[in-house]
Amino acid sequence: MKRLFSSLIGAMALACILSPSSHACTTAVISATASSHGRPMLWKNRDTDFLSNKVIFVAESPFSYLALVNSEDRSGRWVYAGLNSAGFAIFNSVAYNLPEKSGELKDMEGTIMADALRTCSSVADFEHYIRSNLGPSLGSLANFGVLDAAGSTALFEVSNHAYKKHLAADFPEKYIINTNFARSGEAGSGSGYLRFERASQLFREKIPGRISYQWILSQISRDTGHVLVQQPAFPSFKNISGAKPFWIATRDTIDRESTSAAVVVCGRIPGRDDSLATLWVMLGEPLFTIAVPMWVEAGAAAVPLARGETAALYLAAKRLKKIARPFPEVDRRAYLDVSRLDNRQGTGFLPRLLDCEREIFDLTDGFLKVIHTPAELAAFQNRLAEKALSVLEEIR
Repeated sequence: MKRLFSSLIGAMALACILSPSSHACTTAVISATASSHGRPMLWKNRDTDFLSNKVIFVAESPFSYLALVNSEDRSGRWVYAGLNSAGFAIFNSVAYNLPEKSGELKDMEGTIMADALRTCSSVADFEHYIRSNLGPSLGSLANFGVLDAAGSTALFEVSNHAYKKHLAADFPEKYIINTNFARSGEAGSGSGYLRFERASQLFREKIPGRISYQWILSQISRDTGHVLVQQPAFPSFKNISGAKPFWIATRDTIDRESTSAAVVVCGRIPGRDDSLATLWVMLGEPLFTIAVPMWVEAGAAAVPLARGETAALYLAAKRLKKIARPFPEVDRRAYLDVSRLDNRQGTGFLPRLLDCEREIFDLTDGFLKVIHTPAELAAFQNRLAEKALSVLEEIR
């Protein structure tokens, strides 16, 4: 498969300016048997210096796709998570303990994922793509989570000269949690171990077969709990007094100041050709935004997440973020005033976001019970995205 060399110059420039702390994501690959709805799932909280993201539709051959990208990207040739028209989906997280050699290409994961979305229809296709492109110009130091329409789910740990495949179905829990280290890499190296332990802790609390996209988006993506420090997670914010600020540090939590978006892909039901895979996106830091669904079959991304130099939904979430994260200084950005989100007096804005999101979940579940035309899918995803945007913009 042909690599997307047109992105090479941009990749080299990015490699010069980004530090390892710029790429810190929390992810999961979930088999159909572990989910509550019989669908495989992928989840990614994206952490980055490029906080302004959008979702775009890329008309390609053989497969078109929806892609989470940086806001200035109009081509979809540099992707951070996505879903294609074959029901294949992918995300990445940097794995800092994989081997790398000086002088070799690096930081090309975005083009690898764009290539995969354009050309792969299955987990097997992706493995063939990686195997065929191993070498100094691959430019990978990452974990890639993938799923396909047949229900296969896997995590690939990929460096320039080798890869290791883990199938979610082979794990006792039937899912794989990952952050910024590879299981096949140097033990104890890499990063993200605190987020890994917290996500693993939360997932263990779920009965096998009961993991839902609603739970991941509404609870896990917004989590501010810490495995070593006693501090509240957002369900307990309502017990805090709103009379004065209540600050917590979120440098090592799942939801962080550097979280630009959260994505959950609900794959097709294995064996059901008429089922649709859904791309759920929370644009902006999850605590300050609302999840909305999109479908490749709609032939477009939802307008509030796609149109303009800066997506409207991101701007609305950014405004709310400044209310609870008012400090611009680098050493204070990680601090969050949770009393602005929820409190005993009921003056926080988070419950309004959660109420709207639950309504969107219910409307979507009902909508997907029957087959729809591309125009109906496009109209529905736009309507829900506008609904989410309206709620965010009404909050003062």
